[in-house]
Amino acid sequence: MDQKKLRKPFQDEDRKLFKSPRYGEADFRRSDTWRVLRILGEFVEGFDTLAPLGPTISIFGSARLERETELYRQVEEMAAGLARAGFAVISGGGPGVMEAANKGCHEAGGRSVGCNIELPFEQDANEYQDISLKFRYFFVRKLMFVKYSMGFIICPGGMGTLDELMNAVTLAQTGKIEQFPIVLFGRDHWAGLIAWLRDSVLQTGFISPVDMDLFQMADDPEEAVSMIVDACRRFGYLPNDEKK
Repeated sequence: MDQKKLRKPFQDEDRKLFKSPRYGEADFRRSDTWRVLRILGEFVEGFDTLAPLGPTISIFGSARLERETELYRQVEEMAAGLARAGFAVISGGGPGVMEAANKGCHEAGGRSVGCNIELPFEQDANEYQDISLKFRYFFVRKLMFVKYSMGFIICPGGMGTLDELMNAVTLAQTGKIEQFPIVLFGRDHWAGLIAWLRDSVLQTGFISPVDMDLFQMADDPEEAVSMIVDACRRFGYLPNDEKK
């Protein structure tokens, strides 16, 4: 992929929001004030659309994953297993892992949700979304993932996936959210990060031993689904069909 193309300035709403005002820009405060209303509109639409979902699991991972790979098939299988267990599935709505998650859930008869984002590359919406939302602002989208999910499965991915993982772990560590299962799928992919956390961050005292228990790891789709179901049952977050 052309790295110059990836770094080309993209004038989306996040970029406009984070732009610092230049001295003497008299209209800056007016533009940001109106931007707050647009942000509020995204919150309202997201809350109104996702609130009726019921028990939901978010699946994260790379947009660059090819369809012909074993990991793509495994993500489909995981999402299908979650759907059969009574969960809706939320992804970022794009290609790669996100598409596999939406496809597996949709084809298994579950409710497949995509929280899409405007990006300069990689973020064409996939066709397997029963509910599709489009966000302009990353922070609004990230809040929707956390608010309406009862667990996360984090598949191999890049910077965005790491951001989503650390956001969830930090909120759990600090007690900002009720504890829910966080499953890292693919031990080989995550081994280096786990070793660094254990051998460097933990050893220096920057995290506590209990923080290493905030997530689990799995290599098998069925194992990952079982971890989610068992943890949700333990925390009292049961799918609708298990409450009857």
